[in-house]
Amino acid sequence: MAGATRERERDLELLIPVAGGGGGIIADNGASNSKSSSTSSSPAAVISSSHHHSGREAFSKVIRSWASKKFMSGCVILLPIAITFYITWGFIHFVDGFFSPIYNHLGINIFGLGFVTSITFIFLVGVFMSSWLGASVLTLGEWFIKKMPLVSYIYAASKQISAAISPDQTSNAFKEVAIIRHPRIGEYAFGFITSSVVLQRSVGDEELSCVYVPTNHLYLGDIFLVNSDDIIRPNLSVREGIEIVISGGMSVPQILTTVNSRAIQATRIGNFPAVKV
Repeated sequence: MAGATRERERDLELLIPVAGGGGGIIADNGASNSKSSSTSSSPAAVISSSHHHSGREAFSKVIRSWASKKFMSGCVILLPIAITFYITWGFIHFVDGFFSPIYNHLGINIFGLGFVTSITFIFLVGVFMSSWLGASVLTLGEWFIKKMPLVSYIYAASKQISAAISPDQTSNAFKEVAIIRHPRIGEYAFGFITSSVVLQRSVGDEELSCVYVPTNHLYLGDIFLVNSDDIIRPNLSVREGIEIVISGGMSVPQILTTVNSRAIQATRIGNFPAVKV
C-alpha cells in the first residue's frame, strides 16, 4: 500500500507540471494565434480605411469645385444686372431730386414725377439751345464762366468730354474711330480722329490727321499726327469706340471691317487748316 501511494504521488508530481506546461503551451499557442490573426488582419483594415478616406476626400473636392464654379457663374451673371439696376435707381433718384422738392412743397407726393419733369426740362433745353437765341444765350453764359478761375477749367474739361459723345460732330468732338500702327510694327493702337491739317512743306503738301489715343479711359491720352493714308478706319461709330475704350476692349466686335477713307476725306477737303513748315 505504501509503495502504491508513493507511486501515485510521484505520478501526480510528474503530471502537474506537464499539465501546467501543456496548458501554458496551449495558452501560448492561442495568444500567438490571436496575435498572428490580428497582425494578418490589421494591414487589410488599414488599406481599406485609407481607400475609403481618399475617396471621400476626392468626392468633397469635386463638390467644392463644382459649387465654387456655379457660385462664380452666378456672380458673373448677377453682378452686371445688379450694377445696372443700382446705377439706374441712383440716377432716377438723382434726377428726381431736382424737382421733387418743389412738388413736395406743393403737397404733391408722386414718386417719379420729378424725374419726368427733369427729363422734359432737359429735352426742352436741348431744343432751345439748338436755336439761334439759345446759342446766343449759351455763348454769353460761357463767356461768364470762362472769367472764373477754377470753374473755367472744370467747365472746359466737362465740355470736351460731352462734345466727344455729342450727336452734333463739332470741331471739338471725336470725328472718327481710328486704328494706327503704334508703338511698333505689328502692333496697333485704338484712338479717335479729332482734327485734320495739311502740312505744307517745300517738297509738297502732306495731309495729317490728329489722332487721340486714350491711355486712361477718356481723360488722359496721347496725341499723334499721322498721315491720313496710314490710318485704318474701322466701321465703328464714335459711341461704339467710346464703349470699347471704357470697357477695356471687352466690347470689341470679333470682326472689324474698314470704310472707304477716300470718300470721307473727299467730303472734308478744303476745310483743313494749313500748317506751314
